[in-house]
Amino acid sequence: QVQLVESGGGLVQPGGSLRLSCTASPIIFGINDRYWYRQAPGKQRELVAAITSGGSTNYIDSVKGRFTISRGDAKNPVYLQMNSLKPEDTAVYYCHIATRLNNYWGQGTQVTVSS
Repeated sequence: QVQLVESGGGLVQPGGSLRLSCTASPIIFGINDRYWYRQAPGKQRELVAAITSGGSTNYIDSVKGRFTISRGDAKNPVYLQMNSLKPEDTAVYYCHIATRLNNYWGQGTQVTVSS
């Protein structure tokens, strides 16, 4: 059973940066697409960023120009660099990895942006 564990979250001041990582155990083969989602208190989970196997990326409008999703290897398949963080970015962030046959989710890492 594959488990995904996110790391890199924490408390940061507005304007600060964080880099989220996603670690797979055991490693995942045959990855197609990689995603980061987030869920703020009282809100639905939303897709923040996606990167395809070909390297194409997509972002929600509110993070364009501030966040960067990137591919890693089979053990750490996806990262999210978050710059110029705002209080409205506060949420639990989840990585999601899709293969041809399976979808894997992590348990989430808390990101809190506050002064």
